[in-house]
Amino acid sequence: MSTKSPLTGSGQAVPPSTAAVAVGSSLGSDRGRLWRSLRRNPLGLAGGVLLLLVLLVALFAPLLAPYDPAEVHFDTPFQVPGTVGFALGTDDLGRDIYSRILYGTQASVQVGLLSVALAVVIGAPLGLLAGYWRWLDGIVSRLTDVMLAFPFLIIAVGLAAINGASLGNAAIALGIAQIPTMIRVVRAETFRVKELDYVLSAQAMSAGPTRILGGHILPNIVSAIIVQATVIIPVAVIGEAILSFLGLGIQPPGSSLGIMLSDAQQYIFRAPSAAVFPGLAIMVICLAFNLFGDALRDALDPSSARK
Repeated sequence: MSTKSPLTGSGQAVPPSTAAVAVGSSLGSDRGRLWRSLRRNPLGLAGGVLLLLVLLVALFAPLLAPYDPAEVHFDTPFQVPGTVGFALGTDDLGRDIYSRILYGTQASVQVGLLSVALAVVIGAPLGLLAGYWRWLDGIVSRLTDVMLAFPFLIIAVGLAAINGASLGNAAIALGIAQIPTMIRVVRAETFRVKELDYVLSAQAMSAGPTRILGGHILPNIVSAIIVQATVIIPVAVIGEAILSFLGLGIQPPGSSLGIMLSDAQQYIFRAPSAAVFPGLAIMVICLAFNLFGDALRDALDPSSARK
């Protein structure tokens, strides 16, 4: 059986290989535009490099840390930064601040990713359904209002009372608190996309709701979900530090940046570095996600593609 080649506008046949190259070029154009946009944003590139370093530190913390974060050295408490064997000094129990910050960064990234996963898994489908079906919009909106009435701190206290304070419960509390925001972002994007011509054409061709939502709407709002995720993670990092500071998050002897700040407040004037370095670590983590998230938002913005 012979295969006919596609025709150009002039009626001439185009070799199949040429057509395949054209399709591949169109698929790679969006990635190329995204990369070009990121390259033109110095702050975004700096944020991306910083974010990569944060992720590498979180991933390889056990290999990078010279000591166990709970290892005490009673003969060397309150060592100043630069002491031999203790690059960032020690706390009141002689624990290495550098090692504790590495493990605390790992815990912060874990909580941030778990919170985002929970917000996306629950919030994105609800926002998608609310934006597509008007009759579901009212129900989901009232559910969102109810969830907004409970701050993450109240949710964390309730989970701690039931299951005890832990990293997992902190991530669940922070993830639940971010679900309403994710619902609203996805709902608004679904409202916008479902009125576009290609979606209306699919509806006119009797395409089912599942195909329209999964094949036409969802792929075109993924960028908004990704950008919102980069906004949620810094909020979750700060939230985890607050919960651990208050004793509702990670528990000793586990290492957390919030626990380090809580411990350091007792001897802030004697060893200020024990509070300064964990605070700087929180700032760097949040700055990395915010800078990269802003650059990603600008790169994925359809209006920037026409500039």
